[in-house]
Amino acid sequence: MDANEPREQSTGGWSQFGATPPSAGGFPRRDTIRMEQPPPPPPAPPKKPGFSAGRKAIAGLALAAVAVGGGVVGAAVATSFQPEPVASTGTPSPVFKPAADQLTVADVAAKVQPTVVMIKGQTREGSGVVLSEDGLILTNNHVVEPGGGQMTVKFSDGKTAKATAVGTDPATDLAVIRAEGVSGLPKATLGDSDKLKVGDAVLAIGSPLGLAGSVTAGIVSALDRTLTTGDEPRQQLPPSWPQQQESSGTTIGGAIQTDASINPGNSGGALVNAAGELVGINTAIASEAAGGGVGFAIPVNTAKQVSEQLITSGKVTHAFLGVSVTDATGDVPGALVRQVTAGSPAEKAGLQEGDLITKIAGKAVDGGDTVVGQVRGFKPGQEVKITYMRDGKADEVTVTLEEKK
Repeated sequence: MDANEPREQSTGGWSQFGATPPSAGGFPRRDTIRMEQPPPPPPAPPKKPGFSAGRKAIAGLALAAVAVGGGVVGAAVATSFQPEPVASTGTPSPVFKPAADQLTVADVAAKVQPTVVMIKGQTREGSGVVLSEDGLILTNNHVVEPGGGQMTVKFSDGKTAKATAVGTDPATDLAVIRAEGVSGLPKATLGDSDKLKVGDAVLAIGSPLGLAGSVTAGIVSALDRTLTTGDEPRQQLPPSWPQQQESSGTTIGGAIQTDASINPGNSGGALVNAAGELVGINTAIASEAAGGGVGFAIPVNTAKQVSEQLITSGKVTHAFLGVSVTDATGDVPGALVRQVTAGSPAEKAGLQEGDLITKIAGKAVDGGDTVVGQVRGFKPGQEVKITYMRDGKADEVTVTLEEKK
């Protein structure tokens, strides 16, 4: 007998299935088994006010699933998710919890979406953030049509308007354009990117892949990142740039890193905190595959400084240090000074060729790009402390930055 078949007993019948043989491949019918109904459970004891363990678990899961580009304003602003009280039964919705009130993710999205626009040109497209009621819009330099070409702005209500460039700044990848013939536009509320913390919950709003008004969520993954865009394949290419386009590269310092989903078309869009305040301008992604990856945003404090100059004069002044640097190759991370420009702020402060810059304004330097990116974030005339090593000894100087000519 095949060992895989049921064995017959000497008394007859089928020991595995009862007295009635099953059909091929069959199992006992469920209605042949009588299930005793257990007595009803005793009523649950009354719950004490506050979070139950289950509600805490739900809130924790929501935090992992729902946090993009959003920091809080001030140390008092909490960005953890808490359940929202509801009158009906069911699981509470996760909410952002600012200092003064509670806003759900939907509340923040509804508040910010009208301030974010879609921008389309002949060869470029992306997003922008409304700065004024009469049509000033902040976006990325790489979103603006080159050569002052005509662009079209699409608002959240579906209306469109022609737009032209007010000013662009390739060094920071920022630009301001103006929509023509508009008034009474809802404008963004600017936050303070210096108060962001790693782990803060944020939302990214823009037009990824041409889908206007899209909202994604995440957290601030890291701060003060330095990224170089456009100088080699598969690096931090701005989402709106065609992959075949060549670029000399732009180094951006102090960038906000977020795990919020950012795709082509998000460039120039809003990164907002839990209070719906603008904390960054979505600018680039780093990915080994097409679409998605790690996102980066220019801090709103930098964007505000640049946009004000562009609106006032159409151009931006940048700080000048006067050193040529390269990445350090030894055990100590930093930027090695290869050359000091004669008469520059660096020379006046006493920096020399061969010095290893390890910190600028108290922030660690891990390579030459970090120096370039951080200096671009300062203003001419600003005094900055630079920590360096010379002959194995650490020292510090204060440099007064000048305007780059």
